[in-house]
Order: sequence, then structure tokens, then C-alpha cells
Amino acid sequence: MKQLFIHSSQNLTQSALLEDGVLTEFGVERTEHSSLIGNLYKGRVVNVLPGMQAAFVDIGLPKNAFLYVDDVLHPHLDKQPKEKPPIADLLKPGDQLIVQMMKEPLGGKGARVTTHFSIPGRWLVYMPEADYIGISKKIELDAERARLRGLAESIRKEGEGVILRTNAGGESLEALDEDLNQLRRLWHDILARGKTSSAPAELHRDTALVGRLVRDVVTPDTEELIFDDGDNMLAAKAYLRQAAPALEGKVRLYEENKPLFDQYGIKEQLDKAFQSRIWLPSGGYLVWEQTEALTVIDVNTGKYTGSIDLEETVFQTNLEAADEVARLLRLRDVGGIIIVDFIDMETEEHRHRIAQQLEAKIKRDRTKCQVVGWTKLGLMEMTRKKARDNVMNYFYETCASCKGKGKIYIR
Repeated sequence: MKQLFIHSSQNLTQSALLEDGVLTEFGVERTEHSSLIGNLYKGRVVNVLPGMQAAFVDIGLPKNAFLYVDDVLHPHLDKQPKEKPPIADLLKPGDQLIVQMMKEPLGGKGARVTTHFSIPGRWLVYMPEADYIGISKKIELDAERARLRGLAESIRKEGEGVILRTNAGGESLEALDEDLNQLRRLWHDILARGKTSSAPAELHRDTALVGRLVRDVVTPDTEELIFDDGDNMLAAKAYLRQAAPALEGKVRLYEENKPLFDQYGIKEQLDKAFQSRIWLPSGGYLVWEQTEALTVIDVNTGKYTGSIDLEETVFQTNLEAADEVARLLRLRDVGGIIIVDFIDMETEEHRHRIAQQLEAKIKRDRTKCQVVGWTKLGLMEMTRKKARDNVMNYFYETCASCKGKGKIYIR
């Protein structure tokens, strides 16, 4: 059972996704500062760096955005030159171009932008210049993939690209065509604004957190969509009434006095999930250490002693840990390189099964995540796309006394 909860306060909007009562995703956005991912800008090239094969583009933010040469070339790999041209042959200072944000400014770094445009809809993602068809890997039946590919080929125009989203499974030609036409009209509006705007200028802003969730997360298997704010609830119902009428009845307003996240045990699960030590059901635990680009997770047996032998105890602890690591990567929205130090196992079969378990669990992650495999030191290496600031930064700040070391000095 999948339940989506939206809590709104004066300054923050928070979302929580529960699957069979277990918290698996958490999102937060400040009221006055929605996410910038997916926004389109008319920018001005400020500087071209041949040594980095990149350019810096002024898009109107405090720091200039970073545009890599690969994001200037044609989005279809088959249409790119065999040898990558120098960035200076493609761009020069003063050039104006439309770009889309793919990674928000993080820390001291500016945003990363691209000219590989993609505009998400309910059923598909429209890529106006990509010239190819993609289908979500989560649609596994060959017959359905072939059907969707045929429908996409029939509705797209020459040079356009589309990606059929997971939600598109089972949808009709009419629904896909309507979605594509809406996105096509939006793209034409963006181009028209680009012609009349002076750089730097924002041309299009993607929908805020609530709108993205209703568009991307709410599916036929969603049991409930619960709001504690009437305006957001009405907006969600209006969108679903137009895009997916069968789901409108699953939206309801929470009107009890007890806070929404307290009523459904979400706050308690959040408090446990964001600790540095996370206990597993058997009595084992994870130790979680996170930096800007690297996350290290250590697995320990803790209180779990098993009932057969040491190897089986270790294996069962690692299986539980694999499930929890996959869940917490989604929940914490971790990005970058992830290293998991599982407890050493003697058999290759057990190591293989742990990798399989991780791969199976991360398939439910909406963010691109990859299990790279075991290193020579016996560590599990993973990567997960990083696009937004860590959600913990909304609620925690570095201690002024220890500067983030988290230790007490004993004289």
C-alpha cells in the first residue's frame, strides 16, 4: 500500500511517501524558494575555458552556471561528431543561448546546465531536439514496451525525442498524444519568450514540490494522498481531474488537531532515519557518515548473535542492511559516491546475493542509482545522481563549537 502525505506550514512544504507503512521518500521545499531543477533560462556566456572543455554562463543567479561541452553537443549520441570539438569552436563570450538547469548550486559551486532539454509531463518526457524514443526500464514486459514504442513513433514529429515514463504503462494513444501536445505547446512558448527576452532571464519554472509529486508519484497503486492544507489539496484534485480522473477520489484533507506527521508515525520514522547510527530489526546496526560528495556506511552485527553459525549470522545481517541502505538512500536523497562496508563474508555466493538484493531494491528509486560492485578491499561501491541540496540541510546546521566534528573535548 502506497500513501503520500503533504504537510504545509508557513515556511516549508514537506512530503512523505509510505510504502506498506514504511517511510521511503521524504521531500522538503521552502515556500519562498522552490527547486530550480528543470528550470529554463536564457543565458549569456561569460567565459570559455578550453582547458576544462566548459563554459560559464550567466543565468541570473549569484554564481555563474557551468556548461560542459558534452551538454552543448547534440543529445543523440549517434549525431555527435566522432571527435569531440573544442568548446571554443562552439561557444564564445557574449553568446546567448537557452539552457536548462540539471543540478542546483551546491555549496560553493554554481549550477550545472545543459542544452539537452527535457520537459516532463504526466505520461512522457518531451525532448524537443533529441530525435530518439526511450522507455522506462521499470516497464518490463516486452509486449508493452513494443506497444509504447509504436505509439510514441506515431505521435512524435521528426527530430523530436520522447521518453515513456513508468506511468505510461497501459495508457492509450489519445492520452499520450494529449500529453505530448501540451508539452510541445509549452516548448513553443518558451522559445517565443527566449526571442523577446534579454539574457540573463528565466524562461520557464518547473512546478513546485506538490505539483511534481502529484505528477510523478501518484499512480493507480497509490492508496491515499493526504493534505493538511486545503489550497494544495484543491490544486492536486484539479490536476488529477484533468490528467488522471480515476485517481481524484484518492485525495483527501486531514482535519484532525494532532499534526499530520505525528498522527501517522512519520516524525518518529524520520527521527530514526536521520541518526548517524540506524538500528536494524534483528539488532544489527548501520553507522552512517556523509560528506558533500561521499557517503560511507558501516554494517555491524550489534546485538544480533544468530542461531546457526557465524557465516549465516553475518549474511542475514548484511541482507537486512542491504534493504535498509537502499531505503535510506532514497529517504535521505543521498547523491554522489556511496561506499558500504558490509561485514566480511566467506562465500562468493553470499557476496553475489547481497549485490543482487541491492540491485533489486534500488529499482524502486526514482533517482538514477547504480550498484558498481565489490572493490578489491571487499567494499560495495555505488553511485546515485546528485541534483539537489541534502534535505538534512533544511533542518540542521553545523555546530558552531565543534565545526561539525561531533566530538566532546575532554581535558
